[in-house]
Amino acid sequence: MGLLSSKSKEILLGPLSKNNPVIVQMLGICSALAVTSKLEPSIVMGISVTAVVAFANVIISLLRNTIPNRIRIIVQLVVVAALVTIVSEVLKAFAYDVNKQLSVFVGLIITNCILMGRLEAFALGNGPWAAFLDGIGNGVGYAVILVIIGFFRELLGSGTLLGLRVVPQAFYDFGYVNNGLIILPPMALIVVAVIIWVHRSRNKTLQEN
Repeated sequence: MGLLSSKSKEILLGPLSKNNPVIVQMLGICSALAVTSKLEPSIVMGISVTAVVAFANVIISLLRNTIPNRIRIIVQLVVVAALVTIVSEVLKAFAYDVNKQLSVFVGLIITNCILMGRLEAFALGNGPWAAFLDGIGNGVGYAVILVIIGFFRELLGSGTLLGLRVVPQAFYDFGYVNNGLIILPPMALIVVAVIIWVHRSRNKTLQEN
C-alpha cells in the first residue's frame, strides 16, 4: 500500500465526513459538550486528542503481534495514559491558562471512546502507517466538530473569538445582547444536533430507513 494510495486517502479522509467519530459514530460527545464554551480550549482539546490517538495507534500497531490477547486492554490503557500524561505536561508548560480551562478533561482523554474504539477496531489489525493515518483522520474529524461548536458558542454567547471582541459595539448600542444560554452545556447538545441534521441532510446515505 503506497503512502498516498486510494486506500490511504480513504482511511485519512473518511472520518472527516461520512464516518466522522462524533456526528456519525456518536463517540466523544461528552467532551464535545464540556470543553466547547470557547474556541481556544476547543482547538487545544482537538489537537491533544489527535496527537494521542495517532501515536497510540502507531504504538499499539507496532506491538500488536506481541501483546497477549488477555491483557490487550491493559496495555492499551497504559500506552494511552502515558501519552495523555505527556500532553498534560506540555499544556501545563506552554498553555497553562488553557490547561486550567480544560481542567480534568485532559486527563479524561484516557476514557474517550474514540481512542479505545480505534485501538480495538483498527490499530490491532493494521500496520503502523495505516494506523497513524487512521488516528490523524479520526482526531481531526473530532477536532473539526469541536471547533465548529466552540466557534458558534463563543461568538453567540460572548461576542468574542479566541478572546477577541468581534461583535461591533454598535450592535450592542442598538440593543444586541449576547445569548448567555448557549454557553451552557445543554445548548452545546443542541448545537451538535444541528450539525448532525445539516450533515445528514447533505449525506442522504447516512439517513436511516
